[in-house]
Amino acid sequence: MPVNASSDAADPLPAQLHDLRHPWLKAALLLLWTAVAFGVPFFARQLQAWTTGPWPLGYWLVAQGAVLMFIAIVVFYAWAMNRFERQDLGATAADAESEAPGDGARHG
Repeated sequence: MPVNASSDAADPLPAQLHDLRHPWLKAALLLLWTAVAFGVPFFARQLQAWTTGPWPLGYWLVAQGAVLMFIAIVVFYAWAMNRFERQDLGATAADAESEAPGDGARHG
């Protein structure tokens, strides 16, 4: 048994499967998080005219909306990474299947 067989089995996603989708997704979500974290408080005074219950809308968006948006970003990131990994593993399985020899007679 080769030495690296156990390390290959322990690594669910080899490094060669990572491509440009992952950094672009991270950059886009960080940009969205930055916009929500700094944009909503910046415009909070303009949102004070609208009220939701006894509190102004600006308070709700700053106190609760930013946290909920962060949770939504984390959930979306986890979903997207799972989807990317399934696609990548499916592509490598298809590549391995196309490279595998047929069921013909063995030589040797």
